[in-house]
Amino acid sequence: MGVLFAILGEFMELISATSNNKIKAYISLVAKRKERKEQGLFVLEGLRLCMDAYRSGYPVRELYVTKSALEKNKEEIESLIAISERCYEITDAIAEKMSDTKTPQGVFCVMSFLDKSECSNKIDIIGKYILLENVQDPANLGAISRTAEALGITGLIVSGGCDVYSPKALRASMGALLRLPVIVTENVTETIQKAQKDGMKVFASTPDSSAVSIKDANFSGGVITVIGNEANGVTEDTMNCCDEKITIRMTGKAESLNAGAAASIIMWEMVTPVNGNL
Repeated sequence: MGVLFAILGEFMELISATSNNKIKAYISLVAKRKERKEQGLFVLEGLRLCMDAYRSGYPVRELYVTKSALEKNKEEIESLIAISERCYEITDAIAEKMSDTKTPQGVFCVMSFLDKSECSNKIDIIGKYILLENVQDPANLGAISRTAEALGITGLIVSGGCDVYSPKALRASMGALLRLPVIVTENVTETIQKAQKDGMKVFASTPDSSAVSIKDANFSGGVITVIGNEANGVTEDTMNCCDEKITIRMTGKAESLNAGAAASIIMWEMVTPVNGNL
């Protein structure tokens, strides 16, 4: 490594070798959930996502940027440099090695986790929440969070399944997972029972035709709706804890909807006033 140029009065080191330990560590955070959890770190790629995290209060541990990216987005990247603990210039070849996309923008950040546990984040008892139980696909997690933010859902509650700091989920969310309140719980039944004790109503989504149609469900007041695993749905234990089972009536031969599509329809019904009830 060698010093290349100075920005904001400080020199940035140039990393030009793919064998550099920092580059290896970054790539490991991209690929391994276990590594992210142990280190308490996650990674972001692209100027927009990095700026979203910065504006949402995530501490920036490391910033990696190409010279061409800096020249193209000087003002915004300089704001990232100003709040980053360490900054490095990387070559275009290194950027391609680090990238999880086909067309890297040349901006990468390593961020510290924010505490998303129930101990530090209380559920708003008059809010509208989607609880994702064992949702595995990061694209579904990202899409659901993006729709939730757009529709004004209070927040997400996540148990098991995909890592909320997965690079693919964060990218699919277009930053919504960084901006929307997200609570991670290890015990779904305890979370549901506490919410019910606080006066919230909890619904379980199911393709079962005997369940109440979402058109007839009363989503007034504080509500949590559970969306289950893509293949297996809501677990039996969780289903038994909920106040009511709801379903999306369908025509044609389809037996069920994709988790992301089902969640979008349910969230729309949750926030749409009916007869002045909400």
